[in-house]
Amino acid sequence: MAYLKLDSSKLNRFVNSNEVPEMQALVNAANRELRDGTGAGNNYREWLHLPTNYDHQEFERIKKDAQQIQSDSDFLIVIGIGGSYLGAKMAVDFLHGDFDDLNSSNHQTRVIFAGNSLSSSYLHDLLELIDGHDFSINMVSKSGTTTEPSVAFRIFRKRLIKQYGAKEAVNRIYVTTDAKNGALRQEVNEKGYESFIIPNGIGGRYSVLTPVGLLPIAVSGGDIDQLMLGAHKAEDELDNPDLTQNNAYRYAALRNILYRKGYGVELLENYEPNMRMFAEWWKQLTGESEGKDHKGIFPASANLTTDLHSLGQYIQQGRRILMETVVKVNHPRHDVDIPHNDKNTDELQYLEGHTVDYVNTRAYEGVVKAHTDGGVPVMTVNIPDESAYTLGYLIYFFEVAIAISGYLNGVNPFNQPGVEEYKTNMFILLNKPGYTNK
Repeated sequence: MAYLKLDSSKLNRFVNSNEVPEMQALVNAANRELRDGTGAGNNYREWLHLPTNYDHQEFERIKKDAQQIQSDSDFLIVIGIGGSYLGAKMAVDFLHGDFDDLNSSNHQTRVIFAGNSLSSSYLHDLLELIDGHDFSINMVSKSGTTTEPSVAFRIFRKRLIKQYGAKEAVNRIYVTTDAKNGALRQEVNEKGYESFIIPNGIGGRYSVLTPVGLLPIAVSGGDIDQLMLGAHKAEDELDNPDLTQNNAYRYAALRNILYRKGYGVELLENYEPNMRMFAEWWKQLTGESEGKDHKGIFPASANLTTDLHSLGQYIQQGRRILMETVVKVNHPRHDVDIPHNDKNTDELQYLEGHTVDYVNTRAYEGVVKAHTDGGVPVMTVNIPDESAYTLGYLIYFFEVAIAISGYLNGVNPFNQPGVEEYKTNMFILLNKPGYTNK
C-alpha cells in the first residue's frame, strides 16, 4: 500500500473514466524520457536517485557541523535565493511548531534566511536582531555571483569579522556551492571555509535533499536521517509507470487532463499554517519546471480555512480556470479540545465534545463539496503526519510528479531560460561591466 494516498474521487464529473487509461501511453513515454535520460534536460536528473545515492561521508559531516553550530550560535543566517532558500525554509517550518522561534524555553539555534530579496529594511532589521548574539553563516550559491545572496553575504561577513575577527569569522562561515567552479568555490579555496557540494546534476528547485537543505534543516533540529529514509521509501514506491499503481504519476496525468480542458491555474492548499512555505517551494518547483513555450499550469496557493475569507468567493463563483490540490495532514502534531460554555453565547455548543482538528477536517470536507459542486475540480494528497519521514516522501512525490508532468506537456522540466531576462535588464540599469542596452 502506498505511503501517501491520492484521493481523486471528486474528479468524476471533470474527468471521464476512459481518460486516465488513455494517458498511459503518454505517461510511459514520459517515464522513459525521465528514467532512461532520453528527454530534454537529461543531465539534471541526479535528484532521481539522490535518496539512495548520496555522499554518506558528507552527510555525517553535515550532522557534525550542525551540532557545532548549535553549540556556538544563537542564529544561523542562511543566505540564498530560489531553490537555495525555499526548500530549507519550507522544511524548517514544516518540522517545527508555529511559535518555536518565540518560545523562550526553546534554546535551539534559530535558522533565519537572508539574501532572498533586495530589501534594505529586511537586512537592517536582521542585523539589529542578531546584535549581541553569536551567529554563523551558511552561504548557498552555485556561482557565488547571484546578486541578492552576494549582497547579503558581503554584509553579514563584514559583521562576522567585526564581531569575531577575521580568523574566527572563517570558522563561522559554512559554504554550499559547486565542487570545482565559480567565484564562491574560489573564495572557499582561498579562505578555507567549511564547504559542502551542490551536485552538478541537480537544479536548485530539486536541491532540498542535498546539503543546500540538509544543513539548515539539521541545525533547526530536524531529523535528516528520517527525511532521507522517507525520500528513499518514495523512490522505491514511485518508479512504476502504471497509473493504477503510482500516485505521483497519476497526479501528473490528472492535472494535465484538467489543464487541457481549460483549468490553467492550480491552487495548492493546506489546512495547517506551518505549511505555507511548502506551497512556496511547490510554486517554484512547478512554475519554473513547466512555464515555458507559452505553456504550463500557473501555480498558486491558498492557506485554509484562512483564505476562504478572502479567496473563497472567487474560488466558488469566479472564472472556471482553477483546479485545487489539497495536502491534508491526517494526524496533526497536536490537537485541542473545544471547552464547554454554559451560556452558549457564541452558539458553539454543538461542537462541545469535539476537538479543533475534528472541526478543521469537517471544514475541509465541506469546502471540497462546495467547490466541486461549484465546478472546481479538487484532488487531495493525504499525508499521515508532519514527521521528517513524511516530508521526505512528500518532497520526492512532487519532484517526480512535476518532472513527469513537464514531459507530458512537451517542455524541458529542468531548465529556466526565462529567469535570466530580468537579471540582464537589472545589470544594464546598474551599469554592470559587460552589460549594455541591446
